[in-house]
Amino acid sequence: MAYKAPKGTQDLLPAQARAWEAFKAKALQVFGLYGYEPVETPIFEKAELFLRGCGETCDAATKEIFSVFSLGAVNCLKADQPLKADQKLALRPEGTASVVRAIAEHNLVPQGGAPAKLLYAGPMFRCERPQKGRLRQFHQVGIECLGATDPSADAEMIIMCMRFFEELGLKRKSMTLLINSMGCAQCRPGYTAAVKAFMQEHEAELCEECQRRIETNPLRAFDCKNPQCYEVMEAAPRFSGHLCPSCRDRHEKVCAYLQAAGIDYVEDPRLVRGFDYYTGTVFEVQVTEGLGSQSAIGGGGRYDGLMGEVGDRDLPGLGFAVGFERIMLALEAAGVCIGCPQVKPVYVAVVDDSVRPQAFSILQQLRDAGIRAEGDTQGRSLKSQFKVAGKMDAALAVVVGPDELAAGQVTIRDFSTHEERQVGIGQVAQQVASLLA
Repeated sequence: MAYKAPKGTQDLLPAQARAWEAFKAKALQVFGLYGYEPVETPIFEKAELFLRGCGETCDAATKEIFSVFSLGAVNCLKADQPLKADQKLALRPEGTASVVRAIAEHNLVPQGGAPAKLLYAGPMFRCERPQKGRLRQFHQVGIECLGATDPSADAEMIIMCMRFFEELGLKRKSMTLLINSMGCAQCRPGYTAAVKAFMQEHEAELCEECQRRIETNPLRAFDCKNPQCYEVMEAAPRFSGHLCPSCRDRHEKVCAYLQAAGIDYVEDPRLVRGFDYYTGTVFEVQVTEGLGSQSAIGGGGRYDGLMGEVGDRDLPGLGFAVGFERIMLALEAAGVCIGCPQVKPVYVAVVDDSVRPQAFSILQQLRDAGIRAEGDTQGRSLKSQFKVAGKMDAALAVVVGPDELAAGQVTIRDFSTHEERQVGIGQVAQQVASLLA
């Protein structure tokens, strides 16, 4: 039986893997200018962290979490015994809850301390229907800032996200920035009640999922992709008319900072984020080409109540995440290629088996000098070795033969000019480095 990658996953082959490394490096470069430092969190956590952090009514918590069971947990399930809290594990569906947990656990924002600014990168997991740019295992880069309260922090985060996309190669004119405010604990309940009442009046016109959301999370209906639901929700109440004075003032200040920075945006009253922890500023960046109707490449916002859910004290927070696979589709549509180009190797070829020990030694000398070098390990003829070197797009060949070795030399062939020269065995690394330069 020939095995294949599981449904909804893909292999990052060398070119894609190099692009992922370049993607992370660019994030560290751009976000580092704003003081963000890298952090690594476990790929799995207690399931309760995601249920409490993401919200028990959001799709990622109710339908998309991959559970992880240890051998002990499996034995408990077989014996029909209840699982302990630390046995209920899940693969992370997003990065925010884990980073906030780490900040709380290690007290990275002590009383009176500066905000914690952390950057994460890695695979996330959601058990959803695979589609273009949306996989069950996907890769994200994200940043989280805990402890910042001023509206300028919200604007700075949006500006930083846009700057990252531009540094990758996306043109500003090809992107649309959407922003909205989801209010706070004071004004959000009243707005949610108004939307719920509206949906109850139009329940028969809504899809089955949105009918369920009437009781669980009415605001998620704004994000429904069903055309009829979209049309119905167009007439729903808008948050702008329900914001408390404090939230309205904050939103206006965020917009003013964006205008001062020359960032164009569209205020979208329908914009809601997929997790329940968002409050206040939310934003999303969409592209016009490469992703079809699923055009979002990143987004985030403020989540001032999340630390209180996963830690032992409240702390304001905000962040965003950008999806690698989705952005790669957008970059491909824009004709942009990222990733460090593969360094052309030097191929050490042998005329016959008698010189293999000397060729092996030359290979090590080249690598010790920091030169990528390849050699024959399949017993091929010299002609076949040259064909292999051509497929590798080798820059040079170092040909080791018995006659040349007897004279203390080897032959260096330049594949681009077809020129050859003899050099002393002790000068191979130096001469190769000079020719490559």
